[in-house]
Amino acid sequence: MKILIVLTSHDQLGDTGAKTGFWLEELAAPYYVLKEAGATLTLASPKGGQPPLDPKSADESAKTDDTRRFEADSDAKAALANTVRLDSVNAADFDAVFYPGGHGPLWDLAEDATSRAIIEQTIAAGKPVALVCHAPGVLRHVKAADGTPLVSGKAVTGFTNSEEAAVGLTDVVPFLVEDMLTENGGVYSKTADWGVHVVRDGLLITGQNPASSGPAAIELVKALA
Repeated sequence: MKILIVLTSHDQLGDTGAKTGFWLEELAAPYYVLKEAGATLTLASPKGGQPPLDPKSADESAKTDDTRRFEADSDAKAALANTVRLDSVNAADFDAVFYPGGHGPLWDLAEDATSRAIIEQTIAAGKPVALVCHAPGVLRHVKAADGTPLVSGKAVTGFTNSEEAAVGLTDVVPFLVEDMLTENGGVYSKTADWGVHVVRDGLLITGQNPASSGPAAIELVKALA
């Protein structure tokens, strides 16, 4: 079982001067779920090398058992420091794809033609794709085989408008994940802010927020079983 994990290379939080990137829990929790299910993991990003970490996700308040385990795991940190370039990846080599969130993907992966092609090819081959928190935003321009938005008519979730408002970034992000999924025809659902909510519709698995990242990876393992 070979799984591709796609991370952002974008580190600027709009024009605020603050840094962003990927959210540590959304990599760490799925990383260990997938590893322990026997998966071989390949980490990739648009620019390759070390992806930017959202500094807030490494704050003590955001730490979990999984993030602490990851930070102490030399093999995991080496894999993260040496992500392969996304344009060097062949989707056919993998059984599934997983996208951690963080705000970074809204700027780069949501507009990345290579990322779009990987998702479209993976789904067309009958293989699952999972995305959590802000990463469902990466589906913005992804099309189904008939040319309609991939999410059209599909049950989906992702970071909510109210969660974005709670972190004070509604007017900073290039688009709101909840709004985009709805506008593209997705059948969007959510639970209470910061609660666990994972939706699976066929080959597409989405999670609402950081707490949903491990459960989304569990759902991906089930999809591969």
